[in-house]
Amino acid sequence: MAAPSCNALGLWVRGSGQCLGSRFILACQPFCSSAAASGTLNAQRLAEKLRSQKQEQKTRKQPVPTNPVQRRVQELVRFTQQLQRVHPNVLAKALSRGIVHQDKDLVVINKPYGLPVHGGPGVQLCISDVLPILAKMLRGHKAEPLHLCHRLDKETTGVMVLAWEKEMAHQVQELFRTRQVVKKYWAIAVRVPVPSAGVVDIPIVEKEVQGPQQHYKMTLSPGYRMDNGKMVRARTSRNAHVAVTQYQVLSSTLSSALLELQPITGIKHQLRVHLSFGLDCPILGDHKYSDWNKLAPQKLSVGTLKKLGLKQAKARHIPLHLHARQLVLPALGSRKEELNLVCKPPRYFLCSLRRLDLRMPSQDQSGDDEAGHLRAQ
Repeated sequence: MAAPSCNALGLWVRGSGQCLGSRFILACQPFCSSAAASGTLNAQRLAEKLRSQKQEQKTRKQPVPTNPVQRRVQELVRFTQQLQRVHPNVLAKALSRGIVHQDKDLVVINKPYGLPVHGGPGVQLCISDVLPILAKMLRGHKAEPLHLCHRLDKETTGVMVLAWEKEMAHQVQELFRTRQVVKKYWAIAVRVPVPSAGVVDIPIVEKEVQGPQQHYKMTLSPGYRMDNGKMVRARTSRNAHVAVTQYQVLSSTLSSALLELQPITGIKHQLRVHLSFGLDCPILGDHKYSDWNKLAPQKLSVGTLKKLGLKQAKARHIPLHLHARQLVLPALGSRKEELNLVCKPPRYFLCSLRRLDLRMPSQDQSGDDEAGHLRAQ
Protein backbone atom coordinates (compact mmCIF):
# COMPACT_ATOMS: atom_id res chain seq x y z
CA MET A 1 0.00 0.00 0.00
CA ALA A 2 1.40 3.33 -1.01
CA ALA A 3 2.23 5.74 1.75
CA PRO A 4 0.24 8.98 1.81
CA SER A 5 2.00 11.81 0.06
CA CYS A 6 3.35 14.69 2.06
CA ASN A 7 5.44 17.82 1.42
CA ALA A 8 9.11 16.98 0.91
CA LEU A 9 10.04 19.31 3.77
CA GLY A 10 7.56 17.58 6.13
CA LEU A 11 8.10 14.57 8.34
CA TRP A 12 5.91 11.47 8.21
CA VAL A 13 5.38 10.05 11.69
CA ARG A 14 5.19 6.29 11.38
CA GLY A 15 2.05 4.78 12.86
CA SER A 16 0.36 8.10 13.48
CA GLY A 17 -0.56 8.88 9.93
CA GLN A 18 0.19 12.56 10.50
CA CYS A 19 2.34 14.78 8.42
CA LEU A 20 4.29 17.24 10.53
CA GLY A 21 5.73 19.16 7.60
CA SER A 22 4.02 22.43 8.40
CA ARG A 23 5.03 22.23 12.04
CA PHE A 24 8.62 21.46 11.05
CA ILE A 25 8.77 24.45 8.72
CA LEU A 26 7.35 26.77 11.35
CA ALA A 27 9.78 25.45 13.92
CA CYS A 28 12.75 25.85 11.53
CA GLN A 29 11.99 29.39 10.41
CA PRO A 30 13.40 31.12 13.55
CA PHE A 31 16.60 29.07 13.31
CA CYS A 32 17.03 29.81 9.58
CA SER A 33 16.39 33.52 10.09
CA SER A 34 18.94 33.56 12.89
CA ALA A 35 21.55 31.81 10.74
CA ALA A 36 20.92 34.20 7.81
CA ALA A 37 21.19 37.22 10.07
CA SER A 38 24.43 35.86 11.52
CA GLY A 39 25.84 35.29 8.02
CA THR A 40 24.91 38.81 6.94
CA LEU A 41 26.52 40.24 10.05
CA ASN A 42 29.73 38.29 9.46
CA ALA A 43 29.85 39.47 5.83
CA GLN A 44 29.40 43.08 6.93
CA ARG A 45 32.17 42.75 9.49
CA LEU A 46 34.48 41.19 6.90
CA ALA A 47 33.74 43.96 4.42
CA GLU A 48 34.38 46.62 7.06
CA LYS A 49 37.63 44.91 8.03
CA LEU A 50 38.82 44.79 4.42
CA ARG A 51 37.88 48.45 3.90
CA SER A 52 39.76 49.49 7.02
CA GLN A 53 42.84 47.48 5.97
CA LYS A 54 42.77 49.08 2.53
CA GLN A 55 42.42 52.54 4.03
CA GLU A 56 45.27 51.81 6.43
CA GLN A 57 47.51 50.81 3.52
CA LYS A 58 46.69 54.05 1.75
CA THR A 59 47.34 56.24 4.75
CA ARG A 60 50.39 54.32 5.97
CA LYS A 61 53.37 56.63 5.51
CA GLN A 62 56.71 55.39 4.28
CA PRO A 63 59.69 56.25 6.46
CA VAL A 64 61.01 59.67 5.50
CA PRO A 65 64.68 59.49 4.43
CA THR A 66 67.04 61.66 6.43
CA ASN A 67 69.14 62.39 3.35
CA PRO A 68 67.68 65.44 1.53
CA VAL A 69 68.50 64.03 -1.92
CA GLN A 70 66.80 60.72 -1.19
CA ARG A 71 63.86 62.67 0.22
CA ARG A 72 63.64 64.68 -3.00
CA VAL A 73 63.83 61.51 -5.13
CA GLN A 74 60.95 60.03 -3.12
CA GLU A 75 58.93 63.21 -3.62
CA LEU A 76 59.59 63.12 -7.38
CA VAL A 77 58.50 59.49 -7.68
CA ARG A 78 55.32 60.28 -5.75
CA PHE A 79 54.67 63.36 -7.89
CA THR A 80 55.06 61.37 -11.12
CA GLN A 81 52.55 58.78 -9.87
CA GLN A 82 50.14 61.49 -8.75
CA LEU A 83 50.23 63.12 -12.20
CA GLN A 84 48.52 60.05 -13.62
CA ARG A 85 45.82 60.14 -10.93
CA VAL A 86 44.91 63.82 -10.70
CA HIS A 87 41.68 65.18 -12.11
CA PRO A 88 42.09 66.83 -15.56
CA ASN A 89 40.93 70.16 -14.11
CA VAL A 90 43.68 70.05 -11.50
CA LEU A 91 46.32 69.29 -14.14
CA ALA A 92 45.05 72.09 -16.40
CA LYS A 93 45.27 74.50 -13.46
CA ALA A 94 48.86 73.41 -12.77
CA LEU A 95 49.80 73.95 -16.43
CA SER A 96 48.19 77.40 -16.42
CA ARG A 97 50.37 78.41 -13.48
CA GLY A 98 53.47 77.44 -15.49
CA ILE A 99 52.67 79.52 -18.59
CA VAL A 100 55.79 81.10 -20.06
CA HIS A 101 54.17 83.25 -22.71
CA GLN A 102 50.70 83.98 -24.03
CA ASP A 103 49.44 86.11 -26.90
CA LYS A 104 46.58 86.02 -29.39
CA ASP A 105 48.26 83.22 -31.39
CA LEU A 106 50.34 81.14 -28.99
CA VAL A 107 50.46 79.77 -25.46
CA VAL A 108 53.84 78.51 -24.22
CA ILE A 109 53.94 76.26 -21.14
CA ASN A 110 56.70 74.85 -18.98
CA LYS A 111 56.13 71.09 -19.32
CA PRO A 112 56.62 69.20 -16.03
CA TYR A 113 58.53 65.96 -15.64
CA GLY A 114 56.74 62.62 -16.06
CA LEU A 115 53.77 63.92 -18.03
CA PRO A 116 53.20 62.41 -21.50
CA VAL A 117 52.12 64.66 -24.36
CA HIS A 118 49.97 62.05 -26.11
CA GLY A 119 47.90 59.13 -24.86
CA GLY A 120 48.85 55.49 -25.28
CA PRO A 121 48.89 52.10 -23.52
CA GLY A 122 48.95 52.61 -19.77
CA VAL A 123 48.57 56.40 -20.03
CA GLN A 124 45.68 57.65 -17.92
CA LEU A 125 46.24 61.37 -18.40
CA CYS A 126 48.27 63.44 -20.86
CA ILE A 127 48.66 67.04 -22.01
CA SER A 128 46.48 66.61 -25.11
CA ASP A 129 43.59 65.47 -22.87
CA VAL A 130 43.52 68.72 -20.89
CA LEU A 131 43.97 71.21 -23.75
CA PRO A 132 40.20 71.91 -24.00
CA ILE A 133 40.06 72.57 -20.24
CA LEU A 134 43.16 74.77 -20.31
CA ALA A 135 41.68 76.82 -23.17
CA LYS A 136 38.46 77.41 -21.20
CA MET A 137 40.46 78.49 -18.16
CA LEU A 138 42.31 81.06 -20.24
CA ARG A 139 39.53 82.35 -22.52
CA GLY A 140 36.23 81.31 -20.99
CA HIS A 141 33.78 78.45 -21.54
CA LYS A 142 33.25 79.16 -25.24
CA ALA A 143 36.95 78.85 -26.10
CA GLU A 144 38.03 76.30 -28.69
CA PRO A 145 40.67 73.72 -27.61
CA LEU A 146 44.35 74.58 -27.92
CA HIS A 147 46.48 72.70 -30.46
CA LEU A 148 49.86 71.00 -30.05
CA CYS A 149 52.67 72.42 -32.20
CA HIS A 150 55.35 69.85 -31.34
CA ARG A 151 56.07 67.21 -28.71
CA LEU A 152 58.48 66.43 -25.90
CA ASP A 153 59.22 63.05 -24.38
CA LYS A 154 57.45 62.13 -21.16
CA GLU A 155 60.64 62.48 -19.10
CA THR A 156 61.75 65.76 -20.74
CA THR A 157 60.88 69.09 -19.13
CA GLY A 158 60.80 72.62 -20.51
CA VAL A 159 59.45 74.87 -23.24
CA MET A 160 56.39 73.61 -25.12
CA VAL A 161 54.40 75.60 -27.68
CA LEU A 162 50.61 75.47 -28.14
CA ALA A 163 48.49 77.39 -30.65
CA TRP A 164 44.96 78.78 -30.45
CA GLU A 165 44.11 78.13 -34.09
CA LYS A 166 44.71 74.95 -36.08
CA GLU A 167 46.14 76.94 -38.97
CA MET A 168 48.69 78.61 -36.67
CA ALA A 169 49.62 75.20 -35.24
CA HIS A 170 50.32 73.96 -38.78
CA GLN A 171 52.51 76.99 -39.48
CA VAL A 172 54.57 76.40 -36.33
CA GLN A 173 54.83 72.69 -37.14
CA GLU A 174 56.17 73.63 -40.57
CA LEU A 175 58.82 75.81 -38.92
CA PHE A 176 59.92 72.82 -36.84
CA ARG A 177 59.87 70.51 -39.87
CA THR A 178 62.00 72.86 -41.98
CA ARG A 179 64.44 73.39 -39.06
CA GLN A 180 63.79 77.12 -38.71
CA VAL A 181 63.26 76.88 -34.94
CA VAL A 182 66.37 77.12 -32.76
CA LYS A 183 66.15 74.52 -29.98
CA LYS A 184 68.56 74.38 -27.06
CA TYR A 185 68.54 71.78 -24.32
CA TRP A 186 70.44 71.40 -21.09
CA ALA A 187 71.56 67.96 -19.93
CA ILE A 188 73.66 66.63 -17.08
CA ALA A 189 76.00 63.93 -18.36
CA VAL A 190 77.67 61.37 -16.08
CA ARG A 191 80.99 61.74 -17.93
CA VAL A 192 82.74 64.59 -19.74
CA PRO A 193 82.78 64.57 -23.56
CA VAL A 194 86.03 65.02 -25.45
CA PRO A 195 86.40 67.46 -27.13
CA SER A 196 84.45 69.92 -24.99
CA ALA A 197 82.52 71.28 -27.99
CA GLY A 198 81.65 69.81 -31.36
CA VAL A 199 79.08 68.27 -33.67
CA VAL A 200 77.85 64.68 -33.67
CA ASP A 201 76.79 63.77 -37.21
CA ILE A 202 75.87 60.08 -37.10
CA PRO A 203 72.66 58.59 -38.56
CA ILE A 204 70.24 56.87 -36.19
CA VAL A 205 68.13 53.76 -36.73
CA GLU A 206 65.73 51.73 -34.61
CA LYS A 207 66.80 48.15 -33.92
CA GLU A 208 65.59 45.19 -31.90
CA VAL A 209 67.75 44.28 -28.90
CA GLN A 210 68.12 40.50 -28.60
CA GLY A 211 68.30 38.84 -25.21
CA PRO A 212 66.12 37.88 -22.24
CA GLN A 213 64.25 41.19 -22.56
CA GLN A 214 63.60 41.69 -26.26
CA HIS A 215 62.86 45.35 -26.95
CA TYR A 216 63.52 48.13 -29.45
CA LYS A 217 65.96 51.00 -29.13
CA MET A 218 67.30 53.75 -31.30
CA THR A 219 70.99 53.33 -32.05
CA LEU A 220 73.77 54.67 -34.25
CA SER A 221 74.12 53.68 -37.89
CA PRO A 222 77.52 55.14 -38.86
CA GLY A 223 78.62 55.38 -42.46
CA TYR A 224 82.15 54.16 -41.67
CA ARG A 225 83.72 51.52 -39.43
CA MET A 226 87.20 50.37 -38.44
CA ASP A 227 88.50 47.18 -40.09
CA ASN A 228 92.02 46.02 -39.08
CA GLY A 229 93.00 49.57 -38.24
CA LYS A 230 91.62 50.98 -41.48
CA MET A 231 88.49 53.04 -41.91
CA VAL A 232 86.13 51.46 -44.43
CA ARG A 233 82.68 52.45 -45.57
CA ALA A 234 79.92 50.63 -43.71
CA ARG A 235 76.78 49.20 -45.18
CA THR A 236 74.08 51.70 -44.26
CA SER A 237 70.53 50.78 -43.32
CA ARG A 238 67.70 51.98 -45.53
CA ASN A 239 65.78 52.90 -42.38
CA ALA A 240 68.52 55.09 -40.93
CA HIS A 241 67.76 58.79 -40.39
CA VAL A 242 70.22 61.66 -40.71
CA ALA A 243 70.85 63.01 -37.19
CA VAL A 244 73.01 66.01 -36.28
CA THR A 245 73.59 67.39 -32.76
CA GLN A 246 75.73 70.34 -31.76
CA TYR A 247 77.01 70.27 -28.17
CA GLN A 248 79.05 72.39 -25.78
CA VAL A 249 80.28 71.81 -22.22
CA LEU A 250 79.07 74.63 -19.96
CA SER A 251 80.55 73.28 -16.72
CA SER A 252 82.38 70.09 -15.76
CA THR A 253 84.10 68.12 -13.02
CA LEU A 254 86.16 64.94 -13.33
CA SER A 255 83.06 62.73 -13.59
CA SER A 256 80.13 64.86 -14.78
CA ALA A 257 79.23 67.78 -17.02
CA LEU A 258 76.49 70.28 -17.77
CA LEU A 259 75.97 70.34 -21.53
CA GLU A 260 74.12 72.63 -23.89
CA LEU A 261 72.70 70.62 -26.78
CA GLN A 262 71.32 71.98 -30.03
CA PRO A 263 69.63 69.34 -32.19
CA ILE A 264 69.81 70.34 -35.84
CA THR A 265 67.53 67.45 -36.79
CA GLY A 266 64.61 66.04 -34.83
CA ILE A 267 64.94 62.25 -34.70
CA LYS A 268 63.37 60.20 -31.92
CA HIS A 269 65.64 60.11 -28.82
CA GLN A 270 68.39 61.77 -30.85
CA LEU A 271 70.07 63.61 -27.97
CA ARG A 272 70.06 60.59 -25.69
CA VAL A 273 71.50 58.29 -28.36
CA HIS A 274 74.20 60.72 -29.52
CA LEU A 275 75.36 61.37 -25.97
CA SER A 276 75.30 57.77 -24.79
CA PHE A 277 76.52 55.86 -27.86
CA GLY A 278 78.29 58.66 -29.76
CA LEU A 279 80.14 60.50 -26.98
CA ASP A 280 80.01 57.79 -24.27
CA CYS A 281 78.46 60.33 -21.91
CA PRO A 282 74.93 59.15 -21.07
CA ILE A 283 72.49 61.60 -19.53
CA LEU A 284 72.00 61.29 -15.79
CA GLY A 285 68.84 59.26 -15.19
CA ASP A 286 68.71 57.75 -18.69
CA HIS A 287 67.95 54.17 -17.74
CA LYS A 288 67.13 53.14 -21.30
CA TYR A 289 70.21 54.22 -23.24
CA SER A 290 72.95 53.82 -20.61
CA ASP A 291 73.32 50.19 -21.66
CA TRP A 292 72.54 48.83 -25.10
CA ASN A 293 72.06 45.18 -24.17
CA LYS A 294 69.51 45.47 -21.38
CA LEU A 295 66.85 47.57 -19.71
CA ALA A 296 68.20 48.23 -16.24
CA PRO A 297 68.81 51.11 -13.84
CA GLN A 298 71.75 53.30 -14.81
CA LYS A 299 75.07 52.22 -13.28
CA LEU A 300 76.79 55.20 -11.66
CA SER A 301 80.31 55.56 -10.32
CA VAL A 302 80.94 55.46 -6.59
CA GLY A 303 81.99 59.12 -6.66
CA THR A 304 78.82 60.26 -8.42
CA LEU A 305 76.61 58.25 -6.05
CA LYS A 306 78.42 59.73 -3.07
CA LYS A 307 77.88 63.28 -4.33
CA LEU A 308 74.21 62.60 -4.98
CA GLY A 309 73.84 60.97 -1.58
CA LEU A 310 72.34 57.81 -3.07
CA LYS A 311 73.02 54.09 -3.17
CA GLN A 312 73.09 52.18 -6.46
CA ALA A 313 69.92 50.35 -5.39
CA LYS A 314 68.08 53.70 -5.48
CA ALA A 315 69.53 54.84 -8.82
CA ARG A 316 66.42 53.61 -10.65
CA HIS A 317 64.48 56.54 -9.16
CA ILE A 318 66.79 59.20 -10.63
CA PRO A 319 64.80 61.19 -13.24
CA LEU A 320 66.11 61.99 -16.69
CA HIS A 321 68.10 65.23 -16.50
CA LEU A 322 67.17 66.60 -19.92
CA HIS A 323 65.55 70.02 -20.09
CA ALA A 324 64.24 71.91 -23.14
CA ARG A 325 65.61 75.24 -21.99
CA GLN A 326 65.17 77.54 -24.98
CA LEU A 327 63.19 77.94 -28.18
CA VAL A 328 63.66 80.78 -30.65
CA LEU A 329 60.67 81.15 -32.97
CA PRO A 330 61.10 83.29 -36.10
CA ALA A 331 58.68 86.09 -36.94
CA LEU A 332 55.29 84.60 -37.69
CA GLY A 333 51.84 86.03 -38.46
CA SER A 334 51.29 89.47 -36.97
CA ARG A 335 54.51 89.20 -34.92
CA LYS A 336 57.33 90.96 -36.77
CA GLU A 337 60.21 89.86 -34.55
CA GLU A 338 61.53 86.54 -33.30
CA LEU A 339 60.41 85.23 -29.95
CA ASN A 340 63.04 83.96 -27.53
CA LEU A 341 61.49 81.67 -24.89
CA VAL A 342 63.53 80.45 -21.91
CA CYS A 343 62.50 78.07 -19.10
CA LYS A 344 64.50 77.65 -15.93
CA PRO A 345 65.28 73.97 -15.15
CA PRO A 346 63.13 72.15 -12.57
CA ARG A 347 64.14 72.01 -8.94
CA TYR A 348 65.54 68.45 -9.06
CA PHE A 349 67.79 69.49 -11.96
CA LEU A 350 69.17 72.46 -10.01
CA CYS A 351 69.63 70.30 -6.92
CA SER A 352 71.71 67.79 -8.91
CA LEU A 353 73.85 70.63 -10.31
CA ARG A 354 74.69 71.75 -6.79
CA ARG A 355 75.39 68.22 -5.60
CA LEU A 356 77.72 67.50 -8.52
CA ASP A 357 79.53 70.86 -8.15
CA LEU A 358 78.42 72.01 -11.60
CA ARG A 359 77.83 75.71 -12.24
CA MET A 360 75.24 77.30 -14.50
CA PRO A 361 76.32 80.12 -16.82
CA SER A 362 76.38 83.49 -15.04
CA GLN A 363 73.26 84.84 -16.78
CA ASP A 364 71.24 81.95 -15.31
CA GLN A 365 72.45 82.22 -11.72
CA SER A 366 70.42 85.32 -10.89
CA GLY A 367 67.72 84.77 -8.32
CA ASP A 368 65.44 87.04 -10.36
CA ASP A 369 65.29 84.50 -13.16
CA GLU A 370 62.02 82.77 -12.32
CA ALA A 371 60.95 79.49 -13.90
CA GLY A 372 59.52 80.24 -17.31
CA HIS A 373 61.30 83.56 -17.83
CA LEU A 374 60.55 85.16 -21.21
CA ARG A 375 62.99 87.15 -23.24
CA ALA A 376 61.54 88.74 -26.39
CA GLN A 377 63.90 90.28 -28.89
